[in-house]
Amino acid sequence: MCQRMQMPIITSRYWNMVHGTNPKEVQQDAEGMQVMLVLGNNMAFWLNCKNVAMKMGLSMPEEPEFTYTNFIH
Repeated sequence: MCQRMQMPIITSRYWNMVHGTNPKEVQQDAEGMQVMLVLGNNMAFWLNCKNVAMKMGLSMPEEPEFTYTNFIH
């Protein structure tokens, strides 16, 4: 199954970004670092849920054949 078009959206509290021009400055962005921590925890939780579901015999939804829209008639 191709997950390219049916990718899950994992979120955090706010924009998933940190600010700084180098790693040291980025580490000083306490709010941004906390947002990224929450994002990482949410990603790990989703992956664990997916793994448990797969072990229980559940599978990902079937991807339908892609339908392209033609705006020129």
